[in-house]
Amino acid sequence: MSRMTQDLLPALSRFPRFWSESLARRIVVFLDYDGTLTPIVSSPDLAVLAPETWDVLRALASRTRVAIISGRDLDNVRRMVGLETLWYAGSHGFDMAGPGGEKADLAEGGKFLPDLDAAEAICRRRYAGVAGCLIERKKYALAVHYRQVAPEETENVLKIFEEIAREYPALRATSGKMVRELVPDIDWDKGQAVLRLLELWHADNESTLPIYIGDDLTDENAFRALSGRGLGILVRDGEERPTEASMALNDVREVRRFLGDLAAML
Repeated sequence: MSRMTQDLLPALSRFPRFWSESLARRIVVFLDYDGTLTPIVSSPDLAVLAPETWDVLRALASRTRVAIISGRDLDNVRRMVGLETLWYAGSHGFDMAGPGGEKADLAEGGKFLPDLDAAEAICRRRYAGVAGCLIERKKYALAVHYRQVAPEETENVLKIFEEIAREYPALRATSGKMVRELVPDIDWDKGQAVLRLLELWHADNESTLPIYIGDDLTDENAFRALSGRGLGILVRDGEERPTEASMALNDVREVRRFLGDLAAML
C-alpha cells in the first residue's frame, strides 16, 4: 500500500521495536548506492564512499548477506565500494556478481546490446553541443544525466531523449533523479533482482527478513517486491510523493547509523 513520504515511520526511532520483532528471522540487506550510501552529487565519479560507511558495510557483511543494487555499471559500483564480501547488481540488476566471482546476470540481456550500442552513438552525437549533459554507458543501460545542464536547456534534453527512445522500441525508458535511461524492455528491475538474489541465497522464505534501503524512483520496484515479506526504507530527499516504503531515513548519515546499529545487534 502506497504512503506519502511525510507519513513514513522513522526507522531510527523504531529500531528497538523492529529488532525485537525480527529476532526469530534471518536478516539480509539490500542497498542502493547513490543517494543512499553516498549523497547525490553533480557527477557520478564524485560519489565517493565515506570511510565510516565503508567500515560499517564491512562489519555488516561479516554478519549477514549484503547486496548493493545500483543503476551504475557492475564494475563501476564494485570499484566504488571496494568490498569483495558483498554481492553487487549493476544496471538495475541486469548484471550481478558475488564474492569469488559468482555470476547471476540475466542471460537474455545480451540480445539488447546492439540497440544500446546504436542508441549510445546517437546520444553522443545529438547531445554533443549541450553543456553539462553527461552520457553514461553501462553494459545493459544507457543514461543521460542532466543535473548540470542549464535550466533553459532541460526541456530540449528531455525532448531529444524521447525522440531517441522512440527509435528503439526494444528498449524501455526509465526515470531517476535528473537522469533518463534506456534499458532492455523486459520484465526486470531492481525488485526482480532482489527476488533473484533471495532465491540464490536460499532466503526466499518466511524465516528471512529482507531489508531494502533506497532513495530513488527505481527503488520503488524493490519496495514493491518486498511488500508483505520484508522492510522497505526510503531515504527522503525532501520531495513529497507516494512510496511503497514503510519506514524512512532522512539522509546518508542516518543510513550509516541504522546499518551500524544493525551490525552491532547482529
